[in-house]
Amino acid sequence: MGRPVVTIVGRPNVGKSTLFNRIAGKRISITDDTPGVTRDRIYAECEWLDNHFTLIDTGGIEPDTNDTIFAQMRIQAEIAIEMADVVLFMVDGKEGVTASDEEVAQMLRKANREIILVVNKMDRHVNKDNLYEFYNLGLGDPVPVSSAEALGIGDLLDVIISKFKGTLNAEEEDDRIKIAVIGKPNAGKSSIINRIIGKERVIVSDIPGTTRDAIDTKFERDSKKYTLIDTAGIRKKSKVLESVEKYSVLRAFTAVERADVCILVIDADKGVTEQDIRIAGYSHDNYKGLIIAVNKWDLIEKDNKTFKEFTEDIRQKLAYAPYAPILTVSALTGQRVNKILEVVDEVYSFRNLRISTGVLNDILTEAVLMNQPATVKGKRLKIFYGTQVAVNPPKFLIFVNDKEIVHFSYERYLENKIREAFEYRGTPINIEFRNRSEKNL
Repeated sequence: MGRPVVTIVGRPNVGKSTLFNRIAGKRISITDDTPGVTRDRIYAECEWLDNHFTLIDTGGIEPDTNDTIFAQMRIQAEIAIEMADVVLFMVDGKEGVTASDEEVAQMLRKANREIILVVNKMDRHVNKDNLYEFYNLGLGDPVPVSSAEALGIGDLLDVIISKFKGTLNAEEEDDRIKIAVIGKPNAGKSSIINRIIGKERVIVSDIPGTTRDAIDTKFERDSKKYTLIDTAGIRKKSKVLESVEKYSVLRAFTAVERADVCILVIDADKGVTEQDIRIAGYSHDNYKGLIIAVNKWDLIEKDNKTFKEFTEDIRQKLAYAPYAPILTVSALTGQRVNKILEVVDEVYSFRNLRISTGVLNDILTEAVLMNQPATVKGKRLKIFYGTQVAVNPPKFLIFVNDKEIVHFSYERYLENKIREAFEYRGTPINIEFRNRSEKNL
């Protein structure tokens, strides 16, 4: 399941960025007394009582303004509201209700989102009766906080996580294989989705960035249920200039987090780029299944070495993901697109493969006999036993005498030995080392 999204909105200079920094636990947003300092949305991954969510800070909303910067900030805030599960509407407890607050409240009532009215600057010196004025906004019980003095933050977080219930339909999602189609703009992601489902469900254009949002398409094939998530193309940060595209990048990353398997679409005509490497890396770092679909293969002039050379280039540039299968396809002609779902099914089955503790320890014992760990500072690593603790993605705990002396090359060696026995095609595996004294899994 994807993380719920919580967006902080309000007019300028009510303390949104200070609250954002308090909840995020670090100084991410720039805070200043000058209205309009936060012009772009900034986001952070947050956690409260084992509930994980994405928090978005926005520039202040000025409902009626001719100022170009404030108008752009309003557009960005509206986009952030549109993608939110929960909206924190922040107002100034010292200043009271303003005409701008009333207009923002009216806009939020139409948004059909969970709204929490947050009254900021309610510190020890402010008359608590000021709180009652905000009931006039018609958005329920106001939650008093002081972002500057860190008052009421825990109570606010409790209210936030109480709103998460029912925002996502887990029952509907859990029995579907969730596939995120990721890649740079104009690589052909939407065209591939249309080929897979056989319908023109996603807007296709040769203008980069046509797909602004993550679009879910649910369908069935051979009694199996799938959700295809089409994402806006991910661009380099330096090229993400348009506010809507900044929003699209966040949605694309959120789509990766929701997915079981990611299909990275590479433009065959351009080859593997730095941005492709970054995108695939995001999937890898989140332990998602990964399939590399080289699109527009029909446009490439080929000889008997072309596929081999192209594959070697991919393997070299995406060296961290040697497990990812590579398919050459053409969304235009339909060439080999029908193979994509077959490979998705295979990757998904490997993500849910469980190795018994006995078999895993046979693999580890043989691996150690063949290649003893190196001695580090006069101490040799000892492996006591291992066990698989999770699937989708596969996760293994290996208990040792001292996890601090596990070299990354030996961890990679053990992973390769596990893959020799069970392949785990298309999926990263998570290996965590624990000292034997650490009994809690």
